[in-house]
Amino acid sequence: MTALLCDQNLSPKLVDRLTEAFPGSVHVSEVGLAQALDRVVSEYARSHDLLLVSKEADFGELGLILGLPPKVVWIRCGNCTTGDIKGLLRDNRDSIEAMAQDAESGVLAVF
Repeated sequence: MTALLCDQNLSPKLVDRLTEAFPGSVHVSEVGLAQALDRVVSEYARSHDLLLVSKEADFGELGLILGLPPKVVWIRCGNCTTGDIKGLLRDNRDSIEAMAQDAESGVLAVF
């Protein structure tokens, strides 16, 4: 199973709502990274074998500069609720798991 690291731009409540689909997932605020630079968050995800989930393109771009991992799930739904994001991640679970296993993939955009 793939675990996620949810970025600051996502609600901490999201992690609790994804426990069944993505066990072991955490929010940056849970691990002391609420105000951390993107590079630090990215390094944490890499060193803990987590997929980074964010609504910002920054992490995908950072992956181009620093290389992968971490792999990134880029939420592209604009202004949406935590419930909407939960649905997106759960509905795309198979694609997220496939991306996690694919050595060639680094960013998955979900709409």
